Amino acid sequence: QVQLVESGGGLVQAGGSLRLSCAASGFTFSSYAMSWFRQAPGKEREFVARITTNGGLTDYLDSVKGRFTISRDNAKNTVYLQMNSLKPEDTADYYCAAGPYSVTPSGYVYWGQGTQVTVSS
Repeated sequence: QVQLVESGGGLVQAGGSLRLSCAASGFTFSSYAMSWFRQAPGKEREFVARITTNGGLTDYLDSVKGRFTISRDNAKNTVYLQMNSLKPEDTADYYCAAGPYSVTPSGYVYWGQGTQVTVSS
């Protein structure tokens, strides 16, 4: 059974930090690029960060560059998103996904259930 389970979300003040984790099981994690997407209320799901299978290449949404860092540990089947200097506009449900190295949600084959991040001003 394929599972992607996110954790680490919560309520934080602006300027604070959170580290999201996504634990994968039921498929060959190291064979898939991994990404984080987010969806705020009333908005479409948007790409946040992506990482290649071996972690050698990463890419970010412009508005999070320099503040967020994606990483992965293939030995632990886990992908992370370190979020620093959080802003109220980062408030959203955050989802991890496994699939191609792409910025569009379509094409990703596995999705987590999401973890909520709320940044207060």
